[in-house]
This record gives sequence, C-alpha cells and structure tokens, in this order.
Amino acid sequence: MTASEIVDLMIREDRRVVDAVHAARVAIARAVELVADRLECGGRLFYVGAGTSGRLGVLDASECPPTFGTAPDLVVGIIAGGDAALRVAIEGAEDDRDAGRADLRAAGFGAEDAVVGVTASGTAPYVLGAIEFARVVGGLTIGLCCNAGASLSAGVELPIEVVVGPEVLSGSTRLKAGTATKLVLNMLSTGVMVRLGKCFGNAMVDLQASNAKLRRRAERIVRDATGLDAVAAAELLAACDGEVKTSIVAARSGVGADEARGRLRASNGRVRGAIES
Repeated sequence: MTASEIVDLMIREDRRVVDAVHAARVAIARAVELVADRLECGGRLFYVGAGTSGRLGVLDASECPPTFGTAPDLVVGIIAGGDAALRVAIEGAEDDRDAGRADLRAAGFGAEDAVVGVTASGTAPYVLGAIEFARVVGGLTIGLCCNAGASLSAGVELPIEVVVGPEVLSGSTRLKAGTATKLVLNMLSTGVMVRLGKCFGNAMVDLQASNAKLRRRAERIVRDATGLDAVAAAELLAACDGEVKTSIVAARSGVGADEARGRLRASNGRVRGAIES
C-alpha cells in the first residue's frame, strides 16, 4: 500500500470507533452517575489496566488535578508492572492475577470506592484479579473493554463494551481499541467532574493555575463569567487568592471572598448554586 492508502484505510477504520462508543452511551452515562455518587460521598475512583489500557488510565487520572483541582489521590491510575510499565512494555505483568489483587489492596481501595477495569480484550488476568478483590470488599466495579461478552463484563456490576472490530494491524490494540478507551475515559472523568460541580458552563473553574498559560486561562474564565475587563479580573483573582470559583461568585453576587467561599461550601462547590443562593 502507498502512504496515502494506509492513511485512508486507518481513517475509515477510526470512523467506526465513534459509532462503537455511541452504541455504549447508556452504560457510559450510567457509569458517570454511579462514580459521581461515590465521589460525592467521599469515595475515590481507580483505573486498573495493563499495557496501553493501563497507560491510558494513568494518563486520565494524572490530568484530573490540574484540570479539575482534585486531590492527587481522588482519581488513581494503576498499571500492571508499576510506573516502569508506563515507558517500557512489561508484557508478562498482565498475566499476574494475584498482582492485580495485591496492587489494588495496597492502594487502599475500600467499599466506598469505584474501580474501572480497563482491558481491550476483556481478559487480562491482572485486571480480573483487581476486580475480584474490589467485589470482595464491596466497592463499585465497572469494566471497560472492546469485546462483546468478555470475561471482564461477566465479573463487574456495570460493563461497558465498545466493540470496535478487528484492528488494521491485527492485535495491535493501541489503535482502534486505544482510541475508543481514550474517548470513554474522557467522557467518564469529565462527566463525573461536571456532576461534582467542577465546571461552570464549559469552563474549568477548579483548574490549578500552576503556570503562565493556566494563569492566563484563569483570568479569561473570570472575564467571560463576570464581564470584567482584564485588569479588574486579574485584581479580583489576586484578592481571592487565585481561586476562579471564588472570584466568579464574588463578582456575580457582589460579596467578598470570604462570603463567596462560604456560599460555595454551602452549595458543595457548585458555582451556580452559590450565585443563586
């Protein structure tokens, strides 16, 4: 095949991924609801996977603190073989069922928590072992795979099966399966955080402004939400210790930073509720 033919073939196949995710939308939405309920009550979200699936889970978890201002241990990614497997493939690690149990136990998983087992085939023993442990302790179990009727689906309370079909490069699940996994994890974590009040409209109002780009974004969010000009928005953010939510509530409600924080506490961190109160 020519380079153009290869690209065209992969584009045709990748288009199937969105349709496959769409077909699983009811289960994905249910997962958002169940996980949000767990986190609202003090639980945590864990992703457990191996290989590409594990890396995507760790990636999604690691993006939650800067994007949504969450504590580093609220969304946890666990990969077979440990952090070394993020850079170097440790293929045999996925076959260790006992390690899956042990790693989730060592991470402190409890009955109040939720775990998403992520494995393209739906058969990785490491993931199945983690799910078995989670069920024993009473946690919420969700399975994300790309095969219908997989072993993982039979072992969890809520299966999400995104059936993307054979890969262009047979068995290379970093391709369509990897893309599908990324899409679903995007929806899951973003949907959960929206339900928890981490957004106002489509703005990331709990972001951590830890660099120049994010500080500019914080100012832009405050400007858009309040109608203030750039200078006034920057001054308000400074007066509110850089807290975007506090700044928006203070400006929209005509109150000081302390009162805005109190309103946010009363509304469980939801900006709209704090303003309407």
